[in-house]
Amino acid sequence: MGAAVTKSDGQETKLEAKIIEAVQRRASRGTTMKSFNSIVLKFPKIDEGLRNCKAIFQEFDEDSNGSIDHTELKNCFRKLEISFEEDEINDLFEACDINEDMGITFTEFVKWRLGMPKLEPTFETLVDTFVFLDENKDGLVSREEMVRAIDESGERSSGRIAMKRFEEMDWDKNGMVNFKEFLFAFTQWVGIDENEEEDDDDNNDKA
Repeated sequence: MGAAVTKSDGQETKLEAKIIEAVQRRASRGTTMKSFNSIVLKFPKIDEGLRNCKAIFQEFDEDSNGSIDHTELKNCFRKLEISFEEDEINDLFEACDINEDMGITFTEFVKWRLGMPKLEPTFETLVDTFVFLDENKDGLVSREEMVRAIDESGERSSGRIAMKRFEEMDWDKNGMVNFKEFLFAFTQWVGIDENEEEDDDDNNDKA
């Protein structure tokens, strides 16, 4: 899937392997998306799924500081009665902590939906969307592929929109986007972002 936003000098974690497998499985079946407009139409359903995910994230974030640390992750597995070995928890934490700040933020948490059946449809839709954008099915979305996908939508400003969206996804600025980068950006496209609650608190303070 490429080296962008990965860890351990390209050493693939178990979680990353499962994510790659899910993308490859969808690619082999073909995407159900017919156009970029069909993706946009699914935004409300994806948004609902991500909000459910945020509610779960807030349960795990015991000190409400906006990120899940290693201890909180272990506690959440205990609450869910999920039996993970210490090395498996370490692997999961490492795979999710994209920016390596020793805490899993919400956008990082979204990519870990494994073991949460009610979030599976949202994850599958996101995989389907990525596969649609990945025209040559090499596991990466190029700038050209993004432009072509949005050009087909018929938007008059499609070129500018495509470039803006691509820049938001291309987290390491290497000109290619892997699934983790795509997922990281998509949470913001549909209206879920890290500052949402802070903005709400600010508004309440001003009221």
